[in-house]
Amino acid sequence: MSPGELVVGLMSGTSLDGIDAALVHFAGSSPSDLQWTLVAFESTPYEPVQRALLHEAMEVGTPEGLCRFDATVGEWMAAAALRLCEGAGVRSSELAAVGCHGHTIWHAPPDQEARGATLQLGDAATVAERTGAPVVSDFRSRDVAAGGHGAPLVAWPDWLLFSAPDRRRALQNIGGIANVTWLPPPTLGEPVLAFDTGPGVGLVDEAARRATDGRLPFDIDGGLARRGRIDTELLGRLLDDDYFGADPPKTTGRERYGRAYVDRLAEQLGVARDESAWCDLIATLTALTARTVGAAYRAWVLPRGLDEVFLMGGGSRNPVLADAIRRELAPVPVKDGSALGVDPEAREALAFAVLAWAHLHGIESNAPDATGACGARVLGSFTPGRGP
Repeated sequence: MSPGELVVGLMSGTSLDGIDAALVHFAGSSPSDLQWTLVAFESTPYEPVQRALLHEAMEVGTPEGLCRFDATVGEWMAAAALRLCEGAGVRSSELAAVGCHGHTIWHAPPDQEARGATLQLGDAATVAERTGAPVVSDFRSRDVAAGGHGAPLVAWPDWLLFSAPDRRRALQNIGGIANVTWLPPPTLGEPVLAFDTGPGVGLVDEAARRATDGRLPFDIDGGLARRGRIDTELLGRLLDDDYFGADPPKTTGRERYGRAYVDRLAEQLGVARDESAWCDLIATLTALTARTVGAAYRAWVLPRGLDEVFLMGGGSRNPVLADAIRRELAPVPVKDGSALGVDPEAREALAFAVLAWAHLHGIESNAPDATGACGARVLGSFTPGRGP
């Protein structure tokens, strides 16, 4: 491999499906001369007990529990990085850095009454100790301290890696939460737009687990949604949510669209163990994601001009949802993210490798026009590796 830097990016997303790890080779020290190659990507699914621990931490975490769990998640992250390196034939001590986003336990966007706050677990010192490599972590906090939302942080990496010289693109991520990055041609000097459109597959996944008593971790290939009917009255009520009409910059998370949301709906609808009723709810929640994506584009993306859309993230593998989004955005072409030359599920782990690379070179990478921060900032905190 040519001289340059190897960086691992680690990401555990709102879908709670597992840890994504990307090994990236970078050559260059600035955006203008950067060359990059995605060397390897691996996704390690969470075991049911790990997913349960994450839920517990997010919903009823105690000071002692969160303290211990921070170290536990750090061990998980380190293990994922080591597995990736071993599979790629790379020693972890060769890494220039590990970009570790960890797992978001709570994210409180700024509002008129208070600044934002954000908490990710995944102890950086543990990752550095186990891998021997320097670690860049806690990416959101600096943007939040500068008045921003601390998200979506993929906006700058998306611009750097995927913007096109002759067209206006949008990358639509469908994780637990859905977010869009709109990319103008770099030569135009227009700011990137990025924000969370609303729920992705997080609500659908939660409903699928309940519908099948945990047999299915998510709605595989949209099979449950296909069996259900969209409840148009319920869908109308769900769309009447202040978040969807709020102007960007805006972010959201499982705090708003998570397990408690599904629990409330299940109780209101009395679905209990009626699998048919659960399928109707899953069909309706799938439609909710597609409709909110479409509404967000019509309000804020299409007016800026749009030539093509790429679906990214694990939810892009759900054909029912992907087809619904295509109908919402027609006639704009909606393509699979693999057309960009990367696995759509690797995009966020790749982004955190980019952010770690940027930190190493002192490059500002928070896209303040997207996050709402008062200015550009170098993101992340640095933890040295073990050394020789």
